[in-house]
Amino acid sequence: MSAVNPDPIPEPTPEEVARGLAELERHVASQAPAAPAPAESPGATRRVLRLRAEVAEAHQLADLQADDTPLMLDTPKVRKRRKAAQEAARLHALAQDPQMRAWQAARMRRLLVTAALVSLTLALAWSTAGVQAFAADGAKPWSPSWVFAWLVEPFMSLALLVVVGARAYMGTRGQPLNNPILTRIEWLFLGLTLGMNAWPYTPWGLPDGTPFTVSRLVLHILGPIVAVAIVTALPIILAAFANLDHGSRATLTGLTYGANTGVSTALIERARTLIASGELPAEPSAYRLQRTLGCAMDDARAVRDALRNDPTTGKD
Repeated sequence: MSAVNPDPIPEPTPEEVARGLAELERHVASQAPAAPAPAESPGATRRVLRLRAEVAEAHQLADLQADDTPLMLDTPKVRKRRKAAQEAARLHALAQDPQMRAWQAARMRRLLVTAALVSLTLALAWSTAGVQAFAADGAKPWSPSWVFAWLVEPFMSLALLVVVGARAYMGTRGQPLNNPILTRIEWLFLGLTLGMNAWPYTPWGLPDGTPFTVSRLVLHILGPIVAVAIVTALPIILAAFANLDHGSRATLTGLTYGANTGVSTALIERARTLIASGELPAEPSAYRLQRTLGCAMDDARAVRDALRNDPTTGKD
């Protein structure tokens, strides 16, 4: 009886060989002893561990310091300063606006006129006592002459305030009252007030034996002098306010004839080039010029007007 030969063993494929090697590597790795941790390595004293931590921290800090992103962020102080700068710039631009300048001038003029009239009223009230002493002429207190003497200065002051108030109001409207009759009326009332205040304290008006002092005379004529100064200065101040140019005419001229400036001239030449190339129509609008040239609307209007008045590019 003959022996039966066993079946030959098939050769493994490359995939099976690779899979076997991978399983063998995993088995060897699992059976190998674990490497000691750095903190548990032999000879790792407390000083070594502290130094190793400092070195690791230094490496991390060096990596983070190389990033400039935090330096690009605005701090609260920078944002506050930038906000203040933008606000100051807007306030400055607003202060240059003709309407704002006109409003500021009107408010200042109203304040000055009010202060002048209040000061004039107080100055005339200051001289009331001196006028009363002159008008009473030694009358007994509370007698009819003594009482009516207090009314002399008020009715003169009211008449003077009527003239001054009318001139002040018309001056604020740009129509100053320079009538010589009104000027003579003002000086008449002021001269009477000054004379009646000063006479009882002059060397000729003092009673016999009363010494003359300059301080007493100046004290009693102070009110009339202030009234004279205000009445003289107020029309001049109001005339100056009425002739103020707040820049509205200059702005209008800049809009209409802005081609005379250097910036507008360059824009005009550029607009002509774009018209010649067909990128702009023969008579472009200000809005189209603003978008194409990238300029302000005022400059765009100036260029538009210059092109319309130019016989080579527009119609005159």
